[in-house]
Amino acid sequence: MFFHIKELQYNAKPERPDPLFAKKLQEVLGGQFGEISVFMQYLFQGWNFRGEQKYKDMLLDIGTEEIGHVEMLATMIAQLLDGAPANVQEEAAKDPVIEAVLGGMNPQHVIVSGLGASPTDSVGYPWNSRYIISSGNILADFRANLNAESQGRLQVVRLYESTTDPGVRDLLSFLIARDTMHQNQWMAAIEELEQKEKSPVVPSTFPRELEIQDVSYKFMSFSKGTESSEGRWAKGPSMDKQGQFEYVENPTAMGQVPILNQAPAYIHNTPVPGQPAPEAEKSHYQPPKG
Repeated sequence: MFFHIKELQYNAKPERPDPLFAKKLQEVLGGQFGEISVFMQYLFQGWNFRGEQKYKDMLLDIGTEEIGHVEMLATMIAQLLDGAPANVQEEAAKDPVIEAVLGGMNPQHVIVSGLGASPTDSVGYPWNSRYIISSGNILADFRANLNAESQGRLQVVRLYESTTDPGVRDLLSFLIARDTMHQNQWMAAIEELEQKEKSPVVPSTFPRELEIQDVSYKFMSFSKGTESSEGRWAKGPSMDKQGQFEYVENPTAMGQVPILNQAPAYIHNTPVPGQPAPEAEKSHYQPPKG
């Protein structure tokens, strides 16, 4: 079960209203890499987890913290919207700069949410559960979590650079710091799991003899130029220490030329000249009589 504490984890107090920045801030609330995404991702990974309790507990710890981050951002967005609709026409008539700012605000902040945040991104696209990953393989999941925190921190840093409001910057600075911790946390957990599983490859339990091992460690260059041959991925021992990387400059095709059979007549595809359509069960559709 969950408890709510009235105080925020950290301050969310802008110095002045800014409805245009409120629109921008929606991205790190309800966007693909926003706080709603990470709290849902971590909690579902925790609730679904079948393994060592410390990983489940850690997932629920951080997932619950991220719910608090949603509340902080929603509170900040609401305050950035203070007074926005009341003086739009009056102020816009006085100052074309203000007109441009207010004209760029999210109209749904007035029409739909009544000067409040909403579970959408910065262009109004609704948050959806397709953003989250919970596969049951925690090494794969923790790598997805590291990516989410990396992208999220990048976006918050970009927002920090696009405002001069000291209160907004103070909150964003806190979120940036927590993203620093969370990235380090996932890297530590990934390293621990890789050592336990003796392989960084997911899933590590699949029998290697079922792979076509001749191509398991070949880097195939499918573009012009050989600059990619200079990377760590093109030579030396593989990361799982089970093979040697090999650079293939001009990979050759190993499969057949794909030629599909002609569809039966009732499908009404384009006929192939000189080839009769194959006999097949006729369509069950019966035209109406009369």
